[in-house]
Amino acid sequence: MRDERIGKIANNLLDYSLDVQPGENIMIMVYDEGEILAAELVKQLYAKGAFPHVRYVRPKVQREWMKGLSNAQMAQVVRWEEEMWLGMQGYIGIHGETNGSEMRDVPEEKNRLFAEAYRQIAHHIDNNIKGMRINYPTSALAQKANMPTEAFEDFYFEVCAFDYRKMAEACRPLYDLMDKTDRVRIVGPGTDVSFSIKGIGTRTAVGKRNMPDGEVYTAPVRDSIEGTISYNTPSQYKGTVFENVRFVFRQGKIVEATANHTERLNQILDSDEGARYIGEFAIAFHPHILQPMGDILFDEKIAGSFHLTPGQAYDEADNGNKSTIHWDLINIQRPEYGGGEIWFDDRLIRKDGVFVHEALLGLNPEQLDK
Repeated sequence: MRDERIGKIANNLLDYSLDVQPGENIMIMVYDEGEILAAELVKQLYAKGAFPHVRYVRPKVQREWMKGLSNAQMAQVVRWEEEMWLGMQGYIGIHGETNGSEMRDVPEEKNRLFAEAYRQIAHHIDNNIKGMRINYPTSALAQKANMPTEAFEDFYFEVCAFDYRKMAEACRPLYDLMDKTDRVRIVGPGTDVSFSIKGIGTRTAVGKRNMPDGEVYTAPVRDSIEGTISYNTPSQYKGTVFENVRFVFRQGKIVEATANHTERLNQILDSDEGARYIGEFAIAFHPHILQPMGDILFDEKIAGSFHLTPGQAYDEADNGNKSTIHWDLINIQRPEYGGGEIWFDDRLIRKDGVFVHEALLGLNPEQLDK
C-alpha cells in the first residue's frame, strides 16, 4: 500500500466523517489487521489536538473468550465498558478480516449472551457518539472479491476516497421523496412485498458512519409489511454464508424463512422478538460498487440494490423495533441479477436498478461519477 493513500483515507475519516475537534477522545478499534491505518490515525489525531485511544481485537482469541462467557463475567465487562464509552466522543472501527469464518463455532447462546449484555453500549456507540466503520484491504477480503490483492487495494481506495460531499448533495432529492412517501412496493423475481414508511423519518448515509457508503434509509412501519422477498446476494453472518434467503411476511412479521441453511437462519431469527421484524429499508447507489463480494459493508452499497434488514431500527429512523441483531440482506435489481422495480405511492422510481423518476436521475452511476 502506498503511504499517501493511507494518509488521504485517514484525513477523510477525521476531517469529513468525524469532524474531529481538539480535546475529543477518539477510540480506534482494530479487528485483526489494520495497524498501518491505525498508526496514521493516531498521528493525525495528535496533530489535531485530540486524544487517540487504541484497542485490538484478535478473532482467534475472541473466539475462545466468547466460548467460555458467563453471565457474571459479562456483567463485570459491561461495568468497565460503560464508563469507558461514556468518555468517548468518537469511534473508528477498522475491520481487517483474515478469516470471516473464525467465529463460526461459537455457540449461538454465547453470541446471544454477549449481544444482549452489550446492547445498551452498542446503542450508545451507534446513536450518541460520532462513529465510523471502515474495512481494511486484506488478502482475505481480496479473495472474497475474487480479485488479486493489489487490484483490490486499488478498488478499495477508489471507493473509500469517493467525493462523498458530492454524493451527499446528489442524494437530497431521494431523501426528500422518501421522506414524504407513504406506500412502498418492491417487485422482482420471487419478490412482491409492500409496506408503509409514513412518519418514520429518513436519513442519508454518505460517509459519516461507514466507509464505503452510499444509501438513503428509513424503516417500514413495523407491522405494515406484507408479501414475499427473495434476496439474491449471498450474505455471511456469524460465520455462515447464507444464499437464496426467502422471507414471507404477515403483518410485518417474518412467518416463513428459508435458505441454504434454513435451520441456522431460523435460529438467528429466533434470537428475540424483534429479529423477525424489519428495522431498516435502504436504497443504495455507490457507482463504483457493482458486484457482491460477501462483505456487508461493501455489498449494501451496490448500485441498483436495496436492503430490508431484520432486527434493530436506528434511532434516526425508528419504527420501534428492538433486537440484538441488525442484518443487512441485499437484493440487486440490475438486469443481470433478474431486474426489478421500486414504486413509491404507485409511482415507479427505479426500474432494473436505474432511477427513472426525473428528480432522481442524478443518482445513476453515469451522473454521480462525473
